[in-house]
Amino acid sequence: MVNPPSAGQLLEAVSAFLRDEALPALQGAAAYKARVAASMLDIVRRELVLAPDARVREEQALRELLGERSGTTDALTRTLCERIANDAIDLDTPGVATFLWQITLDKLAVDQPGYDTYRAALARNDTE
Repeated sequence: MVNPPSAGQLLEAVSAFLRDEALPALQGAAAYKARVAASMLDIVRRELVLAPDARVREEQALRELLGERSGTTDALTRTLCERIANDAIDLDTPGVATFLWQITLDKLAVDQPGYDTYRAALARNDTE
């Protein structure tokens, strides 16, 4: 049985084509646009691969942090923001700083995995 390539594999192939074959043959604005397109495809691929697990972790962490059993991630995030705005929660509240750092790292993994601070945090296995 032959399995078709996944969406992530297809995006990776198109990105590689743009970078390795099309980009060297282009100049000026066309080269710039090809580089941007390849970067956008890379972000979409990482979003498909990494974001589902990150969303689950975020929702679970929000529920634990807020002591809530129900609500969407968006609703839980609004609740967290309201509690921060009302000074009911701050960075000294147990778990808040760790939660904020982890969601920041998860977002950087999708958007900017080459960012120096992100790579340094991974090298330290930094979750705080």
